Amino acid sequence: MKRLVLVTSVLMGLSLVVALSPVSSQTAKPQPLTLALQCPGGDCPLLKGAPQTAGMRSGYVRLKPGETVGWHTTGKNEETLVILTGRGEARLEGQPARAFSAPALVYIPPAMKHNVANTGKGILEYVYVVAPAQGAH
Repeated sequence: MKRLVLVTSVLMGLSLVVALSPVSSQTAKPQPLTLALQCPGGDCPLLKGAPQTAGMRSGYVRLKPGETVGWHTTGKNEETLVILTGRGEARLEGQPARAFSAPALVYIPPAMKHNVANTGKGILEYVYVVAPAQGAH
């Protein structure tokens, strides 16, 4: 039940942000939406950026024990991970790994190379949200 409340809160928050985000007059205005968190694979896109949103992207990730998403960077974008179930660690280049367990939130600043690993014995599930960082244009 706690997970359902957390997932509903995350999706409502994402819908509110999408509805309130400024949009160029040359593109269709993003509309509020609700998405089910269903992911048959390991990484499933949810919000895909313009024209669906004003620049925000998100997805739902499921990692088996021992799996990682792989080292990457989101460039000039900042990223937030909303940890729904499981345990893991955020591996940040040049810094010690940061352990977390659900429910949790992990923030990753722009241009930081990082990886997410499932260090637990069960499935690690999280939603990531990537958005343009102010002043990073």
